[in-house]
Amino acid sequence: MNIKLHLSKVKNQKPVIQITGSKSESNRLLLLQALYPEIEIKNASNSDDSKVMIKALGSKSDTIDVHHAGTAMRFLTAYFSIQEGRSVTLCGSSRMHERPIQILVNALIQLGAKITYLENDGFPPLKIKGKALTKNKVTLKAHVSSQYISALLLIASKLENGLELTLEGEITSMPYIKMTLSLLDEIGIKSTFHKNRITIKPNNQALNTKTLTVESDWSSASYYYSIVALSDIDTEIRLTAYKARSLQGDSVLADIYKAFGVQTTFKNNTITLKKEAPASSYIKLDLNNSPDIAQTIAVTCLGLGLACQLSGLHTLKIKETDRLMALKNEIEKLGGHIQITEDSLQLEATNKINANINIATYQDHRMAMAFAPLALKTPIVIEEASVVSKSYPSFWDDLKHIGFKISK
Repeated sequence: MNIKLHLSKVKNQKPVIQITGSKSESNRLLLLQALYPEIEIKNASNSDDSKVMIKALGSKSDTIDVHHAGTAMRFLTAYFSIQEGRSVTLCGSSRMHERPIQILVNALIQLGAKITYLENDGFPPLKIKGKALTKNKVTLKAHVSSQYISALLLIASKLENGLELTLEGEITSMPYIKMTLSLLDEIGIKSTFHKNRITIKPNNQALNTKTLTVESDWSSASYYYSIVALSDIDTEIRLTAYKARSLQGDSVLADIYKAFGVQTTFKNNTITLKKEAPASSYIKLDLNNSPDIAQTIAVTCLGLGLACQLSGLHTLKIKETDRLMALKNEIEKLGGHIQITEDSLQLEATNKINANINIATYQDHRMAMAFAPLALKTPIVIEEASVVSKSYPSFWDDLKHIGFKISK
């Protein structure tokens, strides 16, 4: 389904949007809940990815299909590796079978796991024969996807001898590793993180019953930051439910969007975004710790006619699509000029955006949502708009709530 969007101005009544729980937090807690049923979860994400996790963790089938859910593929690879006596084929969409997983598989095999590739070496689908893992030392390159690291940390306390994980080199997406460790701490699993080594002790006892409330998703909040940045001075949007001290790396949005004239205030688990000043003339950011907001920031800059330089983006090439190439393709259709490398992009300032352009989404939810705010500057068409269900199923309804005109 393609949709056309346009909007002259955000509604003036300071709209309030309730955003679903963080997909990143939810998927970590869902796996931990499968290991420790004493855990109760509130405000879990209603995203497709989290639904895939719930279904997979509750399934007795010997074939588990995660479709496009990359987080589920990585976390479940680790999870099924320790399910003694169970044999599972873990597969996904055609794009999922192009996304590398060898680094995680090699690490699990170092720990004693039994995993084989069913098609191409280094890629899903996988055949996993669950067993008790007795080895406890493994080394990973630190610049790889943090989801490989988190997958190991999430199962660590259920390994017979715990885990000693050594990270080599500069760590990518550190906030996501800290999120995993913080959630483990909340349920009573202690860890140490000294220099480049993470150690988690084994725990084979039941936990005390624990109820955890998932904070709303900061990645989803990024699109409203973009909308406010592209709007008139004094435009306000309120989002719930957020914490002033977040576990999510993308909470850096509150600082980043000050350069776009957007101020963030916290009160009673609600954040208010307000456009208070014009944007800066040039944006330069290292997004090594929060690469998922790169698309939103690049499109915001395009809409405001700003030049930007974004680095630390090397993980974007192995997401739902090659996000750097996808950004280049779509921004150039809109009339922008952009250069990309393996880990960065540079956008030139431009005063003109082409109207009524069809934005391809490449089966990537963030492409659809990142480009939607441009409707404030020119009518725009989003192809395969239903892809947003991967992380934010109510996105288009919420845009209507703040005044967007949307037609199929």
